[in-house]
Amino acid sequence: MPARIPASILVSVVPLSLPPRAARVRPVAETAGVGLAGLGVYGAVGHLGFLPYPALQLAVLATGTGIFALRRRLPGAVLLVLAALTGLVPAVGPVTAAAAYSVARRMARPRLRARLPAGAGLLLVVCATAAGPRLGPGSAAYGLALGLALAPTAVIVPGLIGTAQGQQGRLLRALRERGDAAERARRLADSEARIHERSRIAAEMHDLVGHRLSLVSLHAGGLELALEQAAPELREEAALVRRTTRDAMRELRQALGVLGPLGRDTGPDALTDATGTRADIEALVAQSRDGGIAVRLDWTGPDLDARPAPVRRAVHRVVREALTNVHRYAPDAHVGVTVVHDDALVRVTVRNGARPGPPATAEEPGTGRGLTGLRERVELLGGTFGAAALPAGGFRVDAAVPAEPVGDPATGRTTPGPDVPPPPAGPDPAAAAAAAAAAAAGADRRRTAEALTLGFGLAALSALMVVGIAFVYAAQPSGRSGPAPLPRVGMTYGEVAALGVQDNGAVRAAATGHEPPRPAGTAGCVYPFNGATERYPGGLLIARYCFDAAQRLIAIDRFDVPSVRDATPWEIP
Repeated sequence: MPARIPASILVSVVPLSLPPRAARVRPVAETAGVGLAGLGVYGAVGHLGFLPYPALQLAVLATGTGIFALRRRLPGAVLLVLAALTGLVPAVGPVTAAAAYSVARRMARPRLRARLPAGAGLLLVVCATAAGPRLGPGSAAYGLALGLALAPTAVIVPGLIGTAQGQQGRLLRALRERGDAAERARRLADSEARIHERSRIAAEMHDLVGHRLSLVSLHAGGLELALEQAAPELREEAALVRRTTRDAMRELRQALGVLGPLGRDTGPDALTDATGTRADIEALVAQSRDGGIAVRLDWTGPDLDARPAPVRRAVHRVVREALTNVHRYAPDAHVGVTVVHDDALVRVTVRNGARPGPPATAEEPGTGRGLTGLRERVELLGGTFGAAALPAGGFRVDAAVPAEPVGDPATGRTTPGPDVPPPPAGPDPAAAAAAAAAAAAGADRRRTAEALTLGFGLAALSALMVVGIAFVYAAQPSGRSGPAPLPRVGMTYGEVAALGVQDNGAVRAAATGHEPPRPAGTAGCVYPFNGATERYPGGLLIARYCFDAAQRLIAIDRFDVPSVRDATPWEIP
């Protein structure tokens, strides 16, 4: 007995696996990214000097970043909480913008998609107004201005962008589903047309050829009886004609079963209680072994006698057609027939190795209709079928049939059960793998482009937030009102100069010779121009600021000096 040939199953149940590493890393990367954007706003505002209570704001920013991670579980609550925190601490704005985009993109209900960002924006403005006197610019009015500057960049604009992206994604999914439904409807219509055409051809063959063969068989039987007395030596020839006609009728009925609807077969021996059972398959293997083929059967699982007739018929046809092809093309090759039966599927594999000599040439080349018919029969039951040459030589036929097909047994149209894997994408696994790799690469490129676009958008919104915060803080009053303070004794020279007191040469020249004595300890004096005032014609009031050696203002003196005024033209003698 030849050694066992290991069988391979074309279709297997795909095991459940953990999500890919990228799917686990992506939420962490998103949370870290928005946290860094918030830190960027925090640092920029602090560098400009508009960051009161920096430790508190940093703690609130860390809290908001942690809340952002819960946006998929509690989208509405997370967005509202982050909007309130942004009103208190503007550095949380980038985190709120990312949450608004994510929540609006995934939200399908139109009313909630419009009301939630509006409510979040209003809550941000209210919180900013309330926090203005203590944590903000210094008054409720400027807090309101800060909230109005942050609401568009932190909530409204990201929410609109997320809504547009979500609508586009839902539209694309609807279009794909519609295209898939149209393709399924087209295939169903084609299948109906094929079934009707087969039924019409079967009826015509039955009416035309079957009737003639019945007449030939009838006349051959009569001729056999007549020759029994008249010419006994010719009786065997008449019997041979009758048997040949009977065989032709049987084969015609089998052909009609193929041409007709695949859910049922015709013919006296098309289906029995043993068809497709273990005993039936063992009989097929034994017939092939008697024909000189080294074939071995491996059966795993219970018998198929309790399974529906279409399932047993499909198993019988797969094994018989595969062994027939082995007889025609590789009669001296080792063959392995494997049947695996479990609660969900019946898997059949027929595999033959390479011939030891040159490939055999069939007397009549095949048309390929046998494998095509098997594929149609298996797929109509909701199963999968594959046939391909092996890389090391030989051929393999694989089929997976649902143990309990769901559908209408009268028409043969079935729907795969929940445990039946989908049909293979094509006969070439390498081409299918290449197509899947190309699709995955395209999806990776799209995700990368989307991530870069969103990153640049978040950076732009963060910059706009910094500009808005700086504008509001810079526009607030400094707290000093009225005229500038006057210099006073005890100030340093730098402080007096900062108040606009600068020495003027013309005023110094006017005071020379007319000024009172300088105070004791004076190291130098300043005669500013803005301190000279003409109080009356011919008199000029001058201010003098005297400093000691330590550049301290020790005296402020004001005195009059004479001034010269030109006479008007009519007063000139």
